[in-house]
Amino acid sequence: MSSPPAVTPSFMNHWVNSRCAKAFWSQNELPPYRRLLADTVAWLQPVAGERWLDLGCGSGQLTRSVWEASAGSVAEIVALDCAATNGEAISRLRERLVPAAAAGRIRFVHADFSDGLAACSENSFNGVVSGLAIQYAESYSVPLGRWTTEAYDRLLEEVFRVLRPGGRFVFSVNVPEPAWGKIALYGVPAFFTSRKPLRFFRNSMRMLRYGRWLKEEARLGRFHYLPASTITEKLTKLGFGAVQSRLSFVRQAYIFRGWKPAGVARGNETPLSLAPMQK
Repeated sequence: MSSPPAVTPSFMNHWVNSRCAKAFWSQNELPPYRRLLADTVAWLQPVAGERWLDLGCGSGQLTRSVWEASAGSVAEIVALDCAATNGEAISRLRERLVPAAAAGRIRFVHADFSDGLAACSENSFNGVVSGLAIQYAESYSVPLGRWTTEAYDRLLEEVFRVLRPGGRFVFSVNVPEPAWGKIALYGVPAFFTSRKPLRFFRNSMRMLRYGRWLKEEARLGRFHYLPASTITEKLTKLGFGAVQSRLSFVRQAYIFRGWKPAGVARGNETPLSLAPMQK
C-alpha cells in the first residue's frame, strides 16, 4: 500500500487499536445490526464440506452464522481481519459454538486485505462473506497525490479468483453518505435490554464518533461508500453472474450476492495455505 500523507490519520492505526476494535464487539446487540446479520445469513446457504472465507471478520458473527447455518458441517472457515485483537474474539466464539468445532475447522488469520489475498490459492473457497468491511480497502497513489479505488477493485478481483466455480460472494457495504445517527437511534431500545447498559452506551457513542470519521475519509476517496449500480457494474465486469442486491441496516447498507459461473475453467484447487498471510 502506498504511504498516505503524514497529515492523514492512518486507518490501520485507528482500527488495529484494541479499544476501537473491541468497541464493535457489542454491535450485534443493536437491532439494525441484527437485521443486517439476519438478511445476510439468508443469502449464505452453506452446505457440508464447503470452505468459507470471512473477510473483515470482526468479532466473528458471520463466522458463527456460517457454522451454525451448516450445522457444523462445513470443512473450514477462515476468519480474516486486520485487527489482531479480533483473534481473541474468534477464540472465544470457537469455544461456544454449537455444535462444537474440532481443531482447525475455524481459524483466525491476521492480515490486511487492502494488500490483496495473495496467500490464498485460486479456487480455494466455496463461499466468501463480508460484513461492512471490504469498503475499507484503501490505497493511496503518491504520483497522483490522492486516494484511489485500486485496492478495492483489486480485492473484488481477488475474491473472484479465490472462489471455486459455482461459489458465491455475499457481502454488505454502506450506502453513500450513511446516516450513522439513524442507526444509533434505532439501537436505543437495545440499551434497556443490554446486560451491561453503560458499556453498551459507551461503545455505541464510540462507534458513532468513529462512523463520522469514516464518512469524512470516504468523502476524500479513501473509503468506498458507492451506489449499488456502481458495485453491480464492478462485479459484473469481473465475471460474477446473477448479481443481486437489497437494502438492510435501516436502509444504510446494501447486501450483495454474486456467483462465480460454474463454467469458469478450474485452476489449482489447493486449499488456503496453513501459514498466516503476510502483509
